Amino acid sequence: MQLRALTTTAALFAVAGLATAAGTSPAARPAPAPVTQTVQQRTDLPVLVDCLWHPHVRPADFMLACGDGNSRLASLHWTRWDVGSARAEGVNWVNDCKPYCAAGHFHAYPVTVRLDRARPWKKQPQVSHYSRITLTYPAARPEQFGPTVSYPLWD
Repeated sequence: MQLRALTTTAALFAVAGLATAAGTSPAARPAPAPVTQTVQQRTDLPVLVDCLWHPHVRPADFMLACGDGNSRLASLHWTRWDVGSARAEGVNWVNDCKPYCAAGHFHAYPVTVRLDRARPWKKQPQVSHYSRITLTYPAARPEQFGPTVSYPLWD
C-alpha cells in the first residue's frame, strides 16, 4: 500500500512539474477560442498584365510588342507603385527593322516608364490593372517615336 501511495505521489509531482514547465497548469489554461474568418476588403495594388495574361507587380522586364518582340523594356527600377500610378527608369530595346525586322538590330534607349489608369481587369475583375503606359525618352529615342509616347495596355 505504501508503495502505491509513493508511486501515485511521484506521478502527481511529475504532472505538476510538467504543467509548471509549460507555464500553467492544465486546469488553469483557457479553452481555445473558436476560429473565425474575417473578410477583408481588397486593397491590393494594381498589376501590369504581360503578353501571356500573367499579372505582375514591379517587373524587371516587360514586352511591349507581344506579336513580334521588337520592343521590350528591361532593367526596370521602380520608384513608385501605388493605386494611382507606377513609375520606373529603365531601357527600351527597340528593333530598327532595317532593312526588315528579321535582319534588323536592337538599340537601347534610356526611358522613364509611367503606368496609370488602373481599371478592373476583364479576366479577373477583382484585380485592378494599369490600362495605359507612357514612355518618356530623356535623350535619344527611336526615329519614329516622339519624346513621349502613350499606349493603351491590353485587358
